[in-house]
Amino acid sequence: MPGEKTVFDESYENYLSQLRKLSFVSIAPKIGAVFADDRLHIPLFDRTFEVSAAGIAGSDGRRPSYDVCVILSRYLLLYPEVPVPGQAWMSFKDFKDSRPLHTYFANEVERAVAAHFSGRIDDLKIACAALGGYAPDLQVAYDLAMQFDALPLLPTVLLFNDADDEFPARCSLLFAARTEAYLDAECIAMLGSLLFRRLKRSTPRTKGV
Repeated sequence: MPGEKTVFDESYENYLSQLRKLSFVSIAPKIGAVFADDRLHIPLFDRTFEVSAAGIAGSDGRRPSYDVCVILSRYLLLYPEVPVPGQAWMSFKDFKDSRPLHTYFANEVERAVAAHFSGRIDDLKIACAALGGYAPDLQVAYDLAMQFDALPLLPTVLLFNDADDEFPARCSLLFAARTEAYLDAECIAMLGSLLFRRLKRSTPRTKGV
């Protein structure tokens, strides 16, 4: 029926009702966001989104995808009062409560990246650069290692080995260990899936898909 609310609409409105109870101006410095014009400006990979009492919007003024809305909402609602220090890295399977999503993350994120960019490491480099990727301060033996500022305070590292005569392409993602203090396992999985989609869309031969 016209005007009937979807499950997404109801979930979105529920998040907004919780966000309206927050003091955005006091939260901004704690999560690394910018507060201006009565709204928070939060970068998520290569894009910046605005969160206000009126809703969540991209640079075009439109409401972003469901996963982006959930990630940003949970990031604001779960942030710890005291910043979590440390430079340690963790794989997705090492986060608490992530077990039910292990198969999803392996298939829809890491193996998906490996399959899409197998034999196309130069395309992957271009896609990573388009998303603001840069060399991490890590000593790893991979064909490509790129770090992204997924969210303020929450970097992500992509590790990629291209296919050769003996092994298929392989991809692994690492997250800052403190990520689980800011996001739950479902949102961390969404973050990985979002990275794959952004990389895929930034690939020269699939741009705009």
